[in-house]
Amino acid sequence: MAGEAPGGEYGDIVLFLATAGVLVPILHRFRISPILAFIAAGVVLGPFGLAVLQEQLPWLGYLTIRNRQEMARLAQFGVVFLLFMIGLELSWERLYSMRRLIFGLGILQVVMCAAAIGAVALLLGQPPEAAAVLGMALALSSTAIIMPLLVERRRQFSVPGRAIFSVLLLQDLAVAPMLVTLSFLAGHQDKGFSPQLLLAFAPAALALFGLVVFGRLVLRPLMRSVARVQSEELFIAATLLVVIGAGLITALAGLSMALGGFVAGLLLAETEYRKEIEAKIEPFKGLLLGLFFVSVGVSLDLSQIVRQPLVIAGLTVGLLLLNGAVMFVLARLFRFATAQAFEIALLLAASGEFSFVILHTAVGEGLMDGALTPVIFVSSTISMFCIPLLAAAAAAVARRAASRGEPALAEIVPTGEPRVLIVGYGRVGHLVAEMLTVHGIPWLAVDRSARTTEAGRNRGRDVFFGDASRRELLQRIGLDTARALVVTMDSPEGIETVVATARDIRQDLPIVARARDAEHAKRLYALGATDAVPEAIEASLQLSEALLIGIGVPAGPVIASVHERRDEFRRELNNPQALGGRRPGPRAEVER
Repeated sequence: MAGEAPGGEYGDIVLFLATAGVLVPILHRFRISPILAFIAAGVVLGPFGLAVLQEQLPWLGYLTIRNRQEMARLAQFGVVFLLFMIGLELSWERLYSMRRLIFGLGILQVVMCAAAIGAVALLLGQPPEAAAVLGMALALSSTAIIMPLLVERRRQFSVPGRAIFSVLLLQDLAVAPMLVTLSFLAGHQDKGFSPQLLLAFAPAALALFGLVVFGRLVLRPLMRSVARVQSEELFIAATLLVVIGAGLITALAGLSMALGGFVAGLLLAETEYRKEIEAKIEPFKGLLLGLFFVSVGVSLDLSQIVRQPLVIAGLTVGLLLLNGAVMFVLARLFRFATAQAFEIALLLAASGEFSFVILHTAVGEGLMDGALTPVIFVSSTISMFCIPLLAAAAAAVARRAASRGEPALAEIVPTGEPRVLIVGYGRVGHLVAEMLTVHGIPWLAVDRSARTTEAGRNRGRDVFFGDASRRELLQRIGLDTARALVVTMDSPEGIETVVATARDIRQDLPIVARARDAEHAKRLYALGATDAVPEAIEASLQLSEALLIGIGVPAGPVIASVHERRDEFRRELNNPQALGGRRPGPRAEVER
């Protein structure tokens, strides 16, 4: 077929997988963001990259992406999954604790930056619709680049870090209303305002209302029935059905698929399956979002830099200065210190991934000039490439502020108290949780049984469904900041896997595990458990205590002797020589 890439219809997929599996990890070793690596790969593999030299070197056709339209359609699912994950991570508790920054600073940033950029666009001769699109698109920053940089520099819990997160969260929430606004503008470009125009929102509003009602009635029973089967494949299939199905419903209503994904995430956010869904869906989101950024790079026309270098440089610098100045002023109005305001402004000055979504949608709706769009794409992308440099400058500002001992903003809500994690919420796990509650210690439990998690949720407990033997889920439920881990599962093999995985993630974590017998306890100690409690030994000690007290021996000496014997058992089981000089078995080695 003419225009088809060598290698047939699978050639583009092979190129993308090679980029994700080979090129991006190599660039990541040089501290280059995976997103920037995907965009750069798209530029190189696109029609304005290696394809330019294909006439002289025909073999470069094997390294060129040709079917841009098909890739762009598939890449849309990357944004759908990203918004789904954002919705999934939201909770009323989280929004309320940071409400001042999210709904104060965040809303002002979006409105003021969009207004400033739109005003400049109007002064440069753009029509009102195009100016509105440019304002909305270029006011959005890059959550996918900024947050990993904050985590890498351990600044996500700092005062500026929380402010940046709050603004990024509000920006992510604002994408859905912006997409609705674009649909409205596209349908009524040549009409004046009248109350009848509000009816244009009726089909979309009905679709969203129906999706929410249908989701509340169906989603939890659907996930519960799938979870009871305990099939990982079926659980993933059901999750993909929810995400893609919700996206298709909103698309049929004339809205963005990404909005449907966001609503689906919100509906599942308060269920006991949220943590397991996050762990399962993360690989799909990462790959599809990578495909989205590759498609962004493919669409970039680098010849614009050669033809209009001053225009693109001026737009890029102007965007960084305008967004940064507005953000700095707003941060100072919210009583951030000068150095903190500089750090916030630097990291939020550049454009973000959702600007491409807004611009692509606007082009498709006929709201943007086709000649202007490539220039804006290039300028926006160059600003994103500047984010690591801006982050380095922000880090330098933070270090100087720390050396001067500048005070932090007192009104920021502190991070929640570290919790005890309970793996297994059966009889034993339930009793452990009750004892923690009696002593006022916060906890979170996870269990593989859908019935058990449902019963716990019905009692208002913080219990989630999921397989805690998987590293991804342990990190999702907060193992990195947990106060301790208690493993009370029925399966000895499952307990060993959880202990080994948790110890591999955190060397300093206290881990208390339920053991079937003495031999099982020895294996758990070898795998890194801080303490292992054998059921048989503990039962014999309790029986002995009850017997001695029952036949008249004073309770004090009995309890003291039981504690002494328990300590002796613990020392014996935790002694490496108790294994007879043997190393842990093959299974333990593998599970490590």
